[in-house]
Amino acid sequence: MFESLQERLEGAFKSLKGEGRVTELNVAATVKEIRRALVDADVNYKIAKEFTDRVKDKALGEKVITAISPSQLMVKIVKDELADLMGNEAADFNAKGSPAVILIAGLQGSGKTTFSGKLANYLKKQKKLSPMLVAADVYRPAAMEQLRILGEQIGVDVYLELENKSPVDIALNAIKEARQKNKNVVIIDTAGRLAIDEAMMSEVADIKAAVNPQEILFVVDSMTGQDAVNTAKAFNDRLDFSGVVLTKLDGDTRGGAALSIKYTVDKPIKFISSGEKMDTLDVFYPERMAQRILGMGDITTLVERAQEQFNEEEAKKLEKKIRKNQFDFADFKQQLEQIKRMGNLKDLMGMIPGVGKAMKDIDISDDSFKGVEAIINSMTPFERGNPDEIDGSRRKRIAKGSGKDVSEVNAFFKQFEQMREMMKMMNKMPMGKMMPGMKR
Repeated sequence: MFESLQERLEGAFKSLKGEGRVTELNVAATVKEIRRALVDADVNYKIAKEFTDRVKDKALGEKVITAISPSQLMVKIVKDELADLMGNEAADFNAKGSPAVILIAGLQGSGKTTFSGKLANYLKKQKKLSPMLVAADVYRPAAMEQLRILGEQIGVDVYLELENKSPVDIALNAIKEARQKNKNVVIIDTAGRLAIDEAMMSEVADIKAAVNPQEILFVVDSMTGQDAVNTAKAFNDRLDFSGVVLTKLDGDTRGGAALSIKYTVDKPIKFISSGEKMDTLDVFYPERMAQRILGMGDITTLVERAQEQFNEEEAKKLEKKIRKNQFDFADFKQQLEQIKRMGNLKDLMGMIPGVGKAMKDIDISDDSFKGVEAIINSMTPFERGNPDEIDGSRRKRIAKGSGKDVSEVNAFFKQFEQMREMMKMMNKMPMGKMMPGMKR
């Protein structure tokens, strides 16, 4: 995410390394490089110019902290200004009503339908609400089918009227249905086009007038850069939407949309989305995003994702097994599945401070665990629960069943044993020494 921008900004800060103090000359050179980096990331030149002018004014201001180096000072100023440019604080999301109506708008291909499913899943889990999805795209049958499939995956009702060609009627009928079924959130997925046209804008404006939504979310493909910002302005002029959703952040995102939209339309980014998995939706925190752009990681989001996937009761059971040196292949597979549900692996690694830069040229596929899973799946339940009982003949059978060489299976077993040995050593350490400040 934002790898190119991150690299360019790091290059800009390098010119200040080794400098003993902030001067107008060295700040001017750094600011010039920052401006170029932003423009190359598809940020509007006017926005980039205003941004770097504020950075320069702050860097040359009277309140210069002598305890830190000029490069550290500049990173701090740029981080604060990036967070401010993107909205500074996380925006509120209104899902209260009887029912609350959420209208989803955007161009075709921006990820509206997938986001609608993710939002329903998020509200169901995070807010303990009972959402209903509404298929109001009457032009693309595939959109209705996609929404129906997503609804099945996450256990959420989907309202469909296959023969009805009036999106307004479908939306109104869905709200009546939601009240009858005690659904307290209605998420309406509307039609998009490949480009803005009057018919589409009139249609979504008519739906807005009819259902009076609590939230209107404009969904935008973050890979489209400045074009996304121009589209957002056109939609906002017509709909006065309440917030923006950035999708496909796991792709080749340059950063222009994330950095420019709030400034251009004065509406907050409320959610960010990556990939197709229903769990990969996050509330947008400007400061966390600024940290990620500058390569500082985002431990807070990483911990939050982990907390969503890891069950406290299961974690306690696992801890007991580890302490008794009973960690087995079934436990290992369960941990892999939980990690996979947290999202794109490379994105997760990028949230760890210092790791993102090291991983930028390494391709980490979501299929990375498939070989290991194939080996574990080729074991019998007895073998998964009793790693020490797997002899040479069993390993040959496991290798054949998983399509691996015996040498690959042996290597995996060796790694597994090394991991268990490490766990055994950690068990002998007092918890306080393992995790300073924590009591057992």
